[in-house]
This record gives sequence, C-alpha cells and structure tokens, in this order.
Amino acid sequence: MRKISWFNATSLTLGFAFLYMPMVILVIYSFNESKLVTVWAGFSTKWYGELFRNEAFLDAAWVTLRVAIVSSTLATILGTAAAYVLVRGGKFFGKTLFSGMIYAPLVMPDVILGLSLLLLFISVGLDRGLLTIILAHTTFSMCYVAVVVSSRLVSFDRSLEEAALDLGCTAWDAFRSVTLPIIAPAVISGWLLGFTLSLDDLVIASFTSGPSSTTLPIKIFSAVRLGVSPEINALSSILIGLVTIGVISFSITTKRAAVRRIREENAT
Repeated sequence: MRKISWFNATSLTLGFAFLYMPMVILVIYSFNESKLVTVWAGFSTKWYGELFRNEAFLDAAWVTLRVAIVSSTLATILGTAAAYVLVRGGKFFGKTLFSGMIYAPLVMPDVILGLSLLLLFISVGLDRGLLTIILAHTTFSMCYVAVVVSSRLVSFDRSLEEAALDLGCTAWDAFRSVTLPIIAPAVISGWLLGFTLSLDDLVIASFTSGPSSTTLPIKIFSAVRLGVSPEINALSSILIGLVTIGVISFSITTKRAAVRRIREENAT
C-alpha cells in the first residue's frame, strides 16, 4: 500500500479544513444561547424552536422545496430527451445550433439569464410567481442534466438495444426496458444536480420571483443584510444535516447496487 507523503497529508488536511471548518463553526454557534452570533453564552436549542415558529422562513422553505422538486423533475425529463436526440439522433439539420442552445446556459452569467427570462415573462404577460421560478430553474437545470446523461449515452453499448429489437421489442420498449435502467444512475445524478442547483439559486430567482413566492435563498439574503441572526445559523445547520444525510444515503444505495450487480454477474 502506497504511503501518503507529509506534504500531501498536510495539503489534504488544510484543504478540508478550509472547506469544512466554517460549516463546523456555524453548526456550533447555532446552539449558542446568546443572540449575538459571535459571543458564546452557553449551550441552547432555543433558536431551533424560534426558527420553527418563524412563518416567513417556513413559507420560503416550502416554496423552495416545491420549486426544486418540480423543476428538477421537468429538467430531468427534458434534459434526458435532449441528450438522447444529440447522441442517438445522428446528423440532422440544425444539430449544431440545437447543441449550442443546450450548452449556452452553462457558461452564461446568471444575471444575463435571469434578466432575459424576466423580459420574456413580461413580454408574454406572465405574472411573476411560483410558475415563473419553476420555468426559469427548469431552463438552466435542463442543460446540466443533458450533459450528464449524454456522457453516459456516449459510452453505452448499443448492441444491447439492438438485441432487444431483434427479440421483438419496439423502440419504446427497448428504451424503457434496456436503455433507461442502464442510464438510470446518470438520470438520478442529473435530477439531484438540478435539485441542488434549484435549492441554491439566488440570482435567477430574484429576477423571476413575485411577492408571494419568495424562495429560501432570497429570504436568507434579505435577512443577512440586516445582520446575521442565530435563527439563520440554525436554518443553515438543518440544511447541512439534510444534505449530509442525503449524500450518505445515496452513496450507500449506489454502493449496494454495485455490489449486487457484481454478485449477479459472478453468479452467471
């Protein structure tokens, strides 16, 4: 087994400390008794109770969760379809333009994308609200899903689909029974990526949201401008915990599926 040099170990330790020490400090101070976030006055969980009694934060969290689930689901469907057309569609008129339009939002500044979507919604007479945020998040999340799924489709063995077609399956049955289960990890990864991007978005949502559809990042940003409160620390700690649980659960599920697949292959 190769030993890790002191330089690599030090660099790795400093890198992880730089990334995660602020989160650890934030979680610790979320249990602070004092209202001043920089002064430790004892252990207390009262700010978590205050958070769950704060209707403004709860409403914003509910709006954010609905937007993230719906937009990531729509983005996964559209992005998977776009990736399938790009990889399996062969050469067709306008393919270069189509692929460019798919990848353009990846490099476009959020301010430009948010402003252009705002002007689009105004021009068509669509009032800003929950629907406009979902449409905006679907627009840029779809691009990331298309990249993730297309990278899996490129390395996909098409002989498996051809075998299913030779056995009498229709094109849809072959896709549903053969292709989709194989590319499912990429599709799930695309959905999780779209869900995370939607939860984290501030700039685009600030352009496309309405008075009754404030998302959690906008609410937190507005509150931080007036000063960081212990309730924000508590809310951030809960989000960190949920993300940690989600990542660990997904990793365990993926590892178990890989082990199960290896056992099935060895058994055959």
